[in-house]
Amino acid sequence: MRLLYFSISIILIALFVFKVFSSSSSAKEIIIEQKPLLETELRKNGLKLGSEVFIRIFKQEEVLELWIKNDSQFQLFKSYKICTYGSKGLGPKLKEGDGKAPEGFYYVKSEQLNPNSSYHLSFNLGFPNKYDRAHGRTGSALMVHGNCVSVGCYAMTDNKIEEIYTLVHEALNNGQNFFRVHIFPFKMTANNMLKYKDYQWIDFWRNLKHGYDFFENNSQKRPPNVEVVNTLYVFD
Repeated sequence: MRLLYFSISIILIALFVFKVFSSSSSAKEIIIEQKPLLETELRKNGLKLGSEVFIRIFKQEEVLELWIKNDSQFQLFKSYKICTYGSKGLGPKLKEGDGKAPEGFYYVKSEQLNPNSSYHLSFNLGFPNKYDRAHGRTGSALMVHGNCVSVGCYAMTDNKIEEIYTLVHEALNNGQNFFRVHIFPFKMTANNMLKYKDYQWIDFWRNLKHGYDFFENNSQKRPPNVEVVNTLYVFD
């Protein structure tokens, strides 16, 4: 019996090692495959692979926007349909295991990219950020990933995450120190804010709207620098 358990353990370890190395290899292969396709598509839009990127996510609309910087400003490259995001409820993630996906302003560095993800490819949003911690919010491993399944992450189909991952990987690899991910409950128009004026999270959303408006009203489409002061987001 001990021999059987030992053999099973060896097999499981071998499968894990194989998965890690094969996943890493496949991520490299995916990027190699995606690059010429994306370069052609970007060129048609006056953009270049490796330029700075910026991401906005809208829960209600189930959309991930990927913006790419040209010579002078950020330009919308694509809007990707989000496959699912956990419980799909509006409002921020509050605690580990609540099934909610985050809302707020996040930064992603190269070390947050995961080519060995169990969900095809992924990058960690960096939740909880300084604001989340100031409000006692807890949670971990909140990602944008593939596989189209989620218990609190923003899940894409595999073909979409391959494009997104390649674009952010190349931007970071080309010198962008980090890219911003701004996550909103919905497009923060005046009509939508009025619609939700009595909702429990309206004060939080009004704070988010300042960051939303900064980008929307900026002629150069420059995302704001975001800090946390006295438990509120502030924008520069």
